[in-house]
Amino acid sequence: MQIDLAIVGGTGLYNFPGLAKVEKRVVQTPYGPASDAITLGELGGKQVAFLARHASGHSIPPHRINYRANVWALHSLGASRVLGVNAVGGIRADMAPRVLAVPDQVIDYTHGRITSFCDDGAARVEHIDFTEPYSARLRSEVLAAAGRAGIAVVDGGCYGATQGPRLETRAEIARMRSDGCDLVGMTGMPEAALARELKLDYACLAVVANWAAGCPQGDAAPEISLPEIFAHLEAATAKIPPVIASLLA
Repeated sequence: MQIDLAIVGGTGLYNFPGLAKVEKRVVQTPYGPASDAITLGELGGKQVAFLARHASGHSIPPHRINYRANVWALHSLGASRVLGVNAVGGIRADMAPRVLAVPDQVIDYTHGRITSFCDDGAARVEHIDFTEPYSARLRSEVLAAAGRAGIAVVDGGCYGATQGPRLETRAEIARMRSDGCDLVGMTGMPEAALARELKLDYACLAVVANWAAGCPQGDAAPEISLPEIFAHLEAATAKIPPVIASLLA
């Protein structure tokens, strides 16, 4: 099967609107079940695969996601380009709620997750080059697609991946800012590294849902409110379908 684009939807994106000829596919993997059935459909005559990372009812927390099964399932269906949509908190001053960003770097603060297909005892050990964690080609294509669609997107930034499911402390965010992080999320890793192991073009489209704890710097940091987070997510995720349609055009 030829998949023109696979999308992994994060918090707030549990299905993808506008797909034609839709079918659901449950994929068996050597690593157990994926988060959910994969939705296959056409958009503008192109074949799209969509997977809800947390499952359609948001029932799987970040540290319990079967990242290996998710990436393997998309790869086994014929996907060579994967766009991860991730809800994040903003650290840098221009990463305000409702902003979309396409990061170019990542720092992994997670622990206890299965981070490699090499963790299978029968697998050959591979040391992937992860200097640039996201595909330069797909990043460029996403940025160009957003420009054609008239959707403002921040180019670049460092995604700090934390364990979750709790949000971070003000001190943790201060450390991450000092480390060079511009965004904070819970699902960016090991997804990006697993995609690299399977030689997939992978990029992240980050959806800023809230200011991270203690941000923005120099201002009275707002209290983090879950109703506000979901309101910001709803507004920001509405910008994603036009970007995807442009990317596939």
